Amino acid sequence: MPNHTYKLIELVGSSPKSSDDAIHNAIERAAKTLRNMDWFEITETRGHLQNGKIAHFQVKLKVGIRLDD
Repeated sequence: MPNHTYKLIELVGSSPKSSDDAIHNAIERAAKTLRNMDWFEITETRGHLQNGKIAHFQVKLKVGIRLDD
């Protein structure tokens, strides 16, 4: 396997359903304009409360984008 160099970008995904859905939303949206995304790392999870219930999930993630050779 050759050596690779990566650029890190931060994304914040959101969803009213779940934190997993927020992750999927962020990755799917980024994939429309970015290429060579190889991995991700969750760095922060938070949410919005409304009337004592979870109204929205937000997940911050770092995405590793492999630079072209």
